[in-house]
Amino acid sequence: MNEIPNCPSCKGENTYFDGSLYVCPDCAHEFNPESVTADATPDVPRDSNGAELADGDAVTVIKDLKVKGSSMVIKRGTKVKSIRLTENAEEVDCKIDGSSIVLKTCFLKK
Repeated sequence: MNEIPNCPSCKGENTYFDGSLYVCPDCAHEFNPESVTADATPDVPRDSNGAELADGDAVTVIKDLKVKGSSMVIKRGTKVKSIRLTENAEEVDCKIDGSSIVLKTCFLKK
């Protein structure tokens, strides 16, 4: 029996074969399992649009975010200057209103 591969983008298990490509309904990523290993670049931080992020980039928040453990809310459209990359490719460190905060890259755009 053929094994259906997990999504290389979000690691989701709900992928299905579309006839020519595998599709992930969770993140809408389409992929060919033979080419995944060839062009997969792990640990490259990317924003919500797929643009690569680097230390010092300026980004914009795309969704209102509640800060855990605080009554603070980061509003959509907030500009964040000079982000710092972390060991985790899905997170960046930044300062907003004087507070050091870690944000997920899926809520940012370059």
